Amino acid sequence: MNQASPRVTINDVAARAGVSKGAVSMAFNNRPGVSQATRRRIFEVASELGWSPHQTARSLSSRRVDIVGLAICRPARLLGLEPFYMEFISGIESVLAERSCSLLLRLVRDLREEITLYEGWWRGKMIGGAILVDFHDDDPRVPALRAIRLPAVAVGHPSLTGGFPSVWTDDATAVAEAVRYLAALGHRRIARVGGPAGLGHSGIRRAAFEAAMAELGLGGRRQVATGFAGEEGARATHGLLLTPDRPTAIVYDNDIMAVAGAAVAAEMGLTVPDDVSLLAWDDSQLCRLTHPPLSAMSHDVHQFGGEVARALFGVIDGSCGESLRVPTPSLTPRGSTGPPRR
Repeated sequence: MNQASPRVTINDVAARAGVSKGAVSMAFNNRPGVSQATRRRIFEVASELGWSPHQTARSLSSRRVDIVGLAICRPARLLGLEPFYMEFISGIESVLAERSCSLLLRLVRDLREEITLYEGWWRGKMIGGAILVDFHDDDPRVPALRAIRLPAVAVGHPSLTGGFPSVWTDDATAVAEAVRYLAALGHRRIARVGGPAGLGHSGIRRAAFEAAMAELGLGGRRQVATGFAGEEGARATHGLLLTPDRPTAIVYDNDIMAVAGAAVAAEMGLTVPDDVSLLAWDDSQLCRLTHPPLSAMSHDVHQFGGEVARALFGVIDGSCGESLRVPTPSLTPRGSTGPPRR
């Protein structure tokens, strides 16, 4: 019985031609960055091997594959203050620059507006693919954007992204590490100030926090769902610290809220970390400039953005469509956490 010949892939073409997968993609999508001699060699090798681009990539031949779309549902003022997205976008741009590509960024008010925007971009042949962020439970973008066959990479846990290839961090493991660290310092009343209740990653962190506290037998657990702005984090912190059995440690879903929480504690005459320990998410420069410096769950957001961009190009050129888990955020202890005052 004759065995079927192994399927030729873009990797085979790249290896035979002595170039990268990205160069093969750029040659077939007629993008700059590949010399004419290299382009001809790639085409000759592809012809010899009987390889042609993935159907999705062929369908993009008349589209602006050199432009990637990103819509973010945030007020412009908040986005400008949020270190996570600034680092994330810079990581995306670092990869786009390598390929002489551009980012088309738009801020939207809600998911319906975002869906309409992507539909217009895709049908108008303005983008070659999109990066989807801030997934919700039963996110309406999934069926809508699948229906128009938009090549996209999702930023979020695969359980939230409806089958779109995703790039994600293990937030549940990171939350459990944060709780165990604070408990080991002696804290028994630990609170969490989280993002909006509807966001999928907020839900994952909320469930992980409850599970970790229960596993350690800690009953003094409270969680507050709020927005990501500093003033919202300040209000949540103020409310928690006014309670008779106030928490001795608070975990925040981003660094802006944690910095605001530190200011509130100082205004109330509480000392960090003796009276209350504070732990932030997303270890930006803000955490290191605050006094005392904020302990944080750290990960390389710039590199994360770059991985997302590379994953999207893999989807567009058909070379890869798998989800990718990047390194889990890890604890960086600093001066804002310590044993509770007895």
